[in-house]
Amino acid sequence: MARRLRVEYPGAIYHLINRGDRREAIFQDDADRQRFLQTLSEACAKSQWQVHAYCLMPNHFHLVVETPQANLVAGMKWFLGTYTSRFNRRHKLFGHLFGGRYKSLLVDGSGDGYLKTVCDYVHLNPVRARLLAPEAPLHTYHWSSYPLYLRRPSRRPPWLRVDRLLGEWRVPVDSVAGRRQFAAQVEARRQGEAGEEFKAVRIKAPEDWRTPRPGGVSGGLGGRKASWSALVLYAFYRQR
Repeated sequence: MARRLRVEYPGAIYHLINRGDRREAIFQDDADRQRFLQTLSEACAKSQWQVHAYCLMPNHFHLVVETPQANLVAGMKWFLGTYTSRFNRRHKLFGHLFGGRYKSLLVDGSGDGYLKTVCDYVHLNPVRARLLAPEAPLHTYHWSSYPLYLRRPSRRPPWLRVDRLLGEWRVPVDSVAGRRQFAAQVEARRQGEAGEEFKAVRIKAPEDWRTPRPGGVSGGLGGRKASWSALVLYAFYRQR
C-alpha cells in the first residue's frame, strides 16, 4: 500500500510527533537534548521554519512548526537524519533511532483558538507524564519552549515565534507584565486539568470539510479536510 503523501503549502502549521524505535529513549542525557535543539535551530535556519512550541520527552518529541515555504518533508528529512547521525556517532551506535514515520497534523492558524489548544497540549505534556511534582512550577521543566516564553525576547532563540500563542491567550504585549499574565493563565489551566484523564476520540468530519483548499495543496488531500483531521487529536473527553 502506497504511503499517503504529506500535505504541504506555504504558511502551514503542523503538530509533529515522533517516537524512538521500539519506544526506546531518543535522548540519553542533557547533551543529547542540547544537540537536538541545536539541530532544530539549524533546520529552522535552512528551511525558514518558525517554531511555536516544542517539548522533549524521554522517548519522543512534540513540535509545533510553521512553514512559510512548502517544505515540511525536505526539512524533516534533514532534521531527523542529521540528529540520528549525530546521536549514533556520539554513542557509537548505528541504525534507526526513530520508529516509523513521524506524525504531522495540520493545525488551523486562523486565530480561533486551535493553535492555543495545540501549544498548551505540548507544554503540559510533562505534567500529564508525571515528570513534574504537583507543586513544581511548569517553567522548571527545562526541555520545552514554555520557559522560553517567560524570558525577554533577547534571551530567546530567533526561531521561536511567541506572538501568535500570546495573542490567542489575549496577552496584548510581550512585556514583563504580559509574560506574568501568560504564566498565570497556563498554570491555571494546568490546575484545571489536575486529576482528569484525557483521551483522544475519533470524530467524523462533516461532508462540507471535504472541499479542496482554494488553490490546491500538494499531497492530493483537501486542505479543509486535512485541517479537520488535525482536530481529532485535540478532541478529548474526561473520565471522572
